Amino acid sequence: MVLLLFFGKSFGFSSNFRVICAACGAGRQVPFFRFNWKAQTWNLLFLVGAVLGGWISEEFLQNGEAVQISQNTIQDLRQLGFAAPQGLQPEELFGAEALGSVPGLLLLLVGGLLIGFGTRYAGGCTSGHAISGLSNLQLPSLIAVIGFFIGGLITTHLVFPLLFS
Repeated sequence: MVLLLFFGKSFGFSSNFRVICAACGAGRQVPFFRFNWKAQTWNLLFLVGAVLGGWISEEFLQNGEAVQISQNTIQDLRQLGFAAPQGLQPEELFGAEALGSVPGLLLLLVGGLLIGFGTRYAGGCTSGHAISGLSNLQLPSLIAVIGFFIGGLITTHLVFPLLFS
């Protein structure tokens, strides 16, 4: 993060979507994608490194045990109809079978749409605002991060019980 600040760069994954679209030629149709995307290749390398690092940790560093979570969280998951995770997350919510259920599919589609809209509307993603923006002491990033937390609380306590109980 210090190096990014030193070189005047900002961290965030959502900007990669714009770079990828521009690199694929979307700028010929949409003015938003007309920019020098080659100046952002460092961010694409970071994205590739994050994906590669996740794959390496899954394949070679996992000990086969389920993620350790509190008993209160396990009880909350059971109230929503989820079993305790046997891996990193509840399969009913994040597994392939979630695509076959109406609530799971609805959650993925509406959630993806809201994340895409929110990222664009907020001028960045959670990692960009929470890591880069807050370290730069930017008030809009603080407001965005507070909004992210409020959205997470609303989703966990109001939306999940409506969809899954």
